[in-house]
Amino acid sequence: MTSSDTSTQLTVWRTLLALAVVFVMLATTGWTAVRHHRPAPSPVQAAFDAWEQGRIGGRPLPSAHAAPERLHRFFASLDGRQERWLLHRYALAVGNMNGAPVELRYQANRVALTDARGVELRRMRDTRLSPYGRHEAGRRMHRLEALLRPERHILAFDPLGSGRVAEVYGDLEKAERVSVVVPGVDTDLLTFQRTQRRYSAPAGMAEALHRAERAASPGTRTAVIAWADYTTPSGIGMDAVTAGKAEAGAERLNALLHTLPGRSPVALYCHSYGSVVCGLAAGELPGRVRDIAVAGSPGMRASHAGDLDTRARVWAVRDNDDWIREVPFLEVGGLGHGADPVSPSFGARRLSADLAKGHAGYFLPGTDSLGNFAAIGTGTYESVRCAQQDPACRNGLTDVLGAERA
Repeated sequence: MTSSDTSTQLTVWRTLLALAVVFVMLATTGWTAVRHHRPAPSPVQAAFDAWEQGRIGGRPLPSAHAAPERLHRFFASLDGRQERWLLHRYALAVGNMNGAPVELRYQANRVALTDARGVELRRMRDTRLSPYGRHEAGRRMHRLEALLRPERHILAFDPLGSGRVAEVYGDLEKAERVSVVVPGVDTDLLTFQRTQRRYSAPAGMAEALHRAERAASPGTRTAVIAWADYTTPSGIGMDAVTAGKAEAGAERLNALLHTLPGRSPVALYCHSYGSVVCGLAAGELPGRVRDIAVAGSPGMRASHAGDLDTRARVWAVRDNDDWIREVPFLEVGGLGHGADPVSPSFGARRLSADLAKGHAGYFLPGTDSLGNFAAIGTGTYESVRCAQQDPACRNGLTDVLGAERA
């Protein structure tokens, strides 16, 4: 047997072993086949449908998908009474309307959150529900109350099912640099923020990043979006090892990015399954997206960073304690998400993750990973700390700095 044959056989055996690991993971989570469900009617889609048929002052409402300039002109033409009527009549539509004025989206989502809180309060008192059902209603009600605090700026909200949320830290309309945090599996209304393990949840990640960016460059106006506005997989099951949820998420992410106010540079921070979303979104990103940083990634549905078809710089980080390093980095028959983004052959700039612990510790204050994210987000690339084993990253920083100065 030639060395070439031996190499081929070893590759086959590794592939089969990796597939066996995948199927064991699926079996232990109760998945044996792809399950198809008819989605429940979406309150947000119903609100958009009603908006498309609506009129005000004798004139039809503009398309919810109109260009941001068109939507801004329309909303600016309204008097106070008309604006209040629209916000209450079409709260979910305005609150989730990419391209609508940001402040109006915040106001509309306060109305929608208040309405949703009322629903959960009634469910808490509904004796037809089981004790568990009333308990879960109480949990949702308390989360909604937290999101309604005056200092919160909710950019998107969908009460359907487990719920979706996006929140802004900082002034999005005046920001000179914008960062977007894209989380992974098991993210919904209830897990959007946590008291325990605060910085493992999207709200805590974005809050920590915004604070770190202000420390890294106090003179730079920054805004960070905790973007949990897509339906994530539940647990490590079939949805987590296939791309269906990520494809839908990538479409939603690009819809947001193409309608953000201003022209400030944007950086994406994609954690775990969120990096699959960012990988699939990469080819359609607007040019203002300068950087994509992935943390604890199971793959980006690509064999090489160059295959992402984006002009954005690709950065990757993984700490030594992250269990994600044990997953099979391959894609066969739709299972798996491709090559390991921190492998030298992938071609991403590899960042230091000193002091980060586990799969969800990359945004913990004091870690190299958070410091690197802040340096990227503020454009202070001279402060980036590369992984020790990646001289290509250090050499590449010279090119990055030169491009930024140009």
